[in-house]
Amino acid sequence: MMMVAETFASGPTTEAISQIVDIISEFVLYAADVLAKKDSFKELATYLERIVPVLKELRHITVIDSKTFELAVEILNREIRDANQLRIDCSKKSKVYLLMNCRTIVKRLKNATSEICRALGLLPLSTSSLSSGIIEKIDNLCDNMQKAEFKAAIAEEEILEKIESGIQEKNVDRSYANNLMSLIAEAVGITKENSIMKKELEEFKTEIENARLRKDLAEAIQMDQIIALLERADVASSPREKELKYFAKRKSLGSQPLEPLQSFICPITRDVMVDPVETSSGQTFEKSAIEKWFTEGNAMCPLTMTPLDTSVLRPNKTLKQSIEEWKDRNTMITIASMREKLHSGDDDEVQQCLASLQELCEQKDQHKEWVIMENYIPLLIQLLGAKNREVRNNALVILCMLAKDSDHAKERIAKVDNAIESVVRSLGRRVSERKLAVALLLELSKYDLVRDYIGKVQGCILLLVTMSSSDDNQAARDATELLDNLSYSDQNVLKMAKANHFKHLLQRLSTGPDDVKMIMATTLAEMELTDHNKESLFEGGVLDPLLKLVSHVDVQVKIVAVKALRNLSSLKKNGIQMIQQGAVRPLLDLLFHHGIPSSNLREHVAAIITLLAASTISQNGEAPVFLLESDEDVFNLFSLVRVPAPDVQQNVLQTFNALCRSPSASYIREKLIQCSAVQELVGLCEHENLNLRASAVKLFSCLVDGIDEATILDNMSQKSIETLLRILKSSSDEEEIVSAMGIICYLPQTAQITQWFLDAGALLVIYKYIQEGKEKDLQKLLENAVGALCRFTVQENLEWQKSAAQTGIIPLLVQLLECGTTLTKQRAALSLAHFSMNSVKLTRPIPKRKGLWCFSAPGEDGCSVHGGVCTVKSSFCLLEAEAVGPLARTLEESDPGACEASLDALLTLIEGERLQIGTKVLAEAQVIPKMIRFLGSPSIGLQEKSLQALERIFRILEFKQMYGASAHMPLVDLTQRGNGSTRSLAARILAHLNVLHDQSSYF
Repeated sequence: MMMVAETFASGPTTEAISQIVDIISEFVLYAADVLAKKDSFKELATYLERIVPVLKELRHITVIDSKTFELAVEILNREIRDANQLRIDCSKKSKVYLLMNCRTIVKRLKNATSEICRALGLLPLSTSSLSSGIIEKIDNLCDNMQKAEFKAAIAEEEILEKIESGIQEKNVDRSYANNLMSLIAEAVGITKENSIMKKELEEFKTEIENARLRKDLAEAIQMDQIIALLERADVASSPREKELKYFAKRKSLGSQPLEPLQSFICPITRDVMVDPVETSSGQTFEKSAIEKWFTEGNAMCPLTMTPLDTSVLRPNKTLKQSIEEWKDRNTMITIASMREKLHSGDDDEVQQCLASLQELCEQKDQHKEWVIMENYIPLLIQLLGAKNREVRNNALVILCMLAKDSDHAKERIAKVDNAIESVVRSLGRRVSERKLAVALLLELSKYDLVRDYIGKVQGCILLLVTMSSSDDNQAARDATELLDNLSYSDQNVLKMAKANHFKHLLQRLSTGPDDVKMIMATTLAEMELTDHNKESLFEGGVLDPLLKLVSHVDVQVKIVAVKALRNLSSLKKNGIQMIQQGAVRPLLDLLFHHGIPSSNLREHVAAIITLLAASTISQNGEAPVFLLESDEDVFNLFSLVRVPAPDVQQNVLQTFNALCRSPSASYIREKLIQCSAVQELVGLCEHENLNLRASAVKLFSCLVDGIDEATILDNMSQKSIETLLRILKSSSDEEEIVSAMGIICYLPQTAQITQWFLDAGALLVIYKYIQEGKEKDLQKLLENAVGALCRFTVQENLEWQKSAAQTGIIPLLVQLLECGTTLTKQRAALSLAHFSMNSVKLTRPIPKRKGLWCFSAPGEDGCSVHGGVCTVKSSFCLLEAEAVGPLARTLEESDPGACEASLDALLTLIEGERLQIGTKVLAEAQVIPKMIRFLGSPSIGLQEKSLQALERIFRILEFKQMYGASAHMPLVDLTQRGNGSTRSLAARILAHLNVLHDQSSYF
């Protein structure tokens, strides 16, 4: 049966399409405001944005298969609405909640993209009146959407896996929860300040309550498990809240430990079980015991002697939890009961009590919390004054365990009267106690409020400097690291200097045995040195011993030496010295060595090379210092961008970015182009690592101006162009945006490349950034964006010009003539000149008035230059755009490029038959006197263009009489000093002015 054709110019389907377009506009506008999966939403936004022109054309087409068409529109409507609702949810909900649901969000985005693609595939393209261009766009869009990959980030997956593991294993360890909260803070982009993280956790809890209100019990239960895990973190509740909760529970337990229930005892070992498992007979045993029973060849139940399936062992989680609760109850009672024993004064009882406390602290983080809440810290500090050395040592060990990973414990230690002084006194005692004391002080120094006090204690710095030269590696390492932590204070550094710390460090680094050199190099690698300290160490000769360690056979020694060099080379002055003193060669040899045994080592060496490259920028010396002086080194270093190690790749790209701003820039650019860097950089512009991508884009922008057209066309495709546009739409890196726009600006202006940009929606993106650059005074962005626009304004392609003008760009270009840099003004004037060249053919004829004039409506005013009806968008008229004044004022710029471009634009007004009226416009804007001034300009271009224009202008008697006299002397001067063309032209004008005879020898 023949289907009847229908035209969808109105009706429900057309209305649905209009609604879809509105929703897409909202989605695209607010896609960047989501709090999770921002890049994925931006990617979907770019696809939806490309659907809009297709949908607009669909409203006016005729199709044969109307049912399929309606189904496609229905699917689009549903999926785009759902995607927009997901965007709204991801803009409002808690960041932590969104992170926990990132897999679901990704799945929904992927499904939406797939369904939208399916809907586009259902459109009856072959039986519709759609243009071939739109059909091709739909095919390309579907192809791109099918290849789209939405997935959770690696960091997000790691967090979810840790949470799942923690819940499954019932992990209640505080450090595990603290680490999780730290990872979550990084993933969702919040600071690790306790109050901020606690607020996010509270918002997450609110989302769980909302899930209960929605009666989504499955989600609520899952989220409750996550909260139970995260609430173990320090940020979940204040120390005071934890204490109140702890004491409320402890007081309800009684004062005597309970004997274990019979069910807690393993029938085989007769001990309380740690990991109870149930066999196929239904009996429960300690897992290790029953496994041993099976490996000894027993297949019968130890209790019932019935046959067992040895492959079946089910964890008895309920019993395990009961045993843990029983243990915790008894441990609470035990910890509370031991305080009195520490007051007994009996050394043996005190030592026994301390040994028990230490054992409990080693078992669980939770036990350490209970010890702190039972107020053991003042007692332990008091014991540091005991006569018995073992008591003091045990007290130091426990204090160090309590302080580890707990700022609250560190603060409580510091608040005890004379606590730090008591610990410092232990630095002057026997070796074992000294080691424990420095370890405790090192732990305490990681908390700012405590560190401020340590260095003030009399004699502390001197004792630490003495310890840093100890033959005991661990003690020397801890003392040196502690000195590093204290070096934030100028007063402490002064004390170190007085104690000859840095001199001693350098001496040991040069002459000590390997293990001591290792410690000293580690110190230099990890110390937070001031610029003054870095400079002093270099002047003291630190480079040579470190370079010797770089050549050491032991990989760990190499790594430590390289890390130390990395720390010291961050000072520009040191970087220059390293290059001058020959440090580059051994570092490059190490970097290029294919058999390098450690990726960590390669990453550190690559980072040093980057720092050295940065030091060569803006050199002040007479003889410039070059990092890479051979072609082979350039080629070998760049080849490392292919190494599958993002940190190495990133450093290589940053190195070349720095070198492209150094005195060796032209050489480096030339060599990079020779070694086919374009191909690698184009590929890296699509990399999923955003930092790596940004570095590639920045380096590509440094090279693109010097790359020939053939190379660009060999390595770039329409996909590459779309990638650049996607970067501009999604990037939050301002330098990357400027660089991407610079690439568009300097890419060859071929018809194919420009059309690719046009098809990808580049005009609206460029317009947006010109607006943004103007509003935020981002001058480099403005220069590149206006330069990128120039490719769409070429006189030869009227359709491109019309597309550009429709964005409203012309008035914006006129504004930039008043506020941009000279380069921005030059590029804006160039585009205006291109537009104006076509104004005369685009001006609309003035309609003839019909009938009796006295009764007809007033006629339209015509443009005084173009003679017809002009508008900014339809005929690009400079007069309508009010551009003449700003262009005339740009002629006063000192930069000849800006002046020449502005003059080009103004001279379009006097072409052909418009000479008379156009010259009048120029005269009113005071342009002619400026052209006369240009006759004395050092710019040959300005001279020639001014001469050519004046030669025509002075044919008109009115302007000849008005300006001729002021032009006499500059013209005479040109006849004597100008080049061949300017001398002849100047003479011809003087003939017009009756100053020279037509037969003069100057012609």
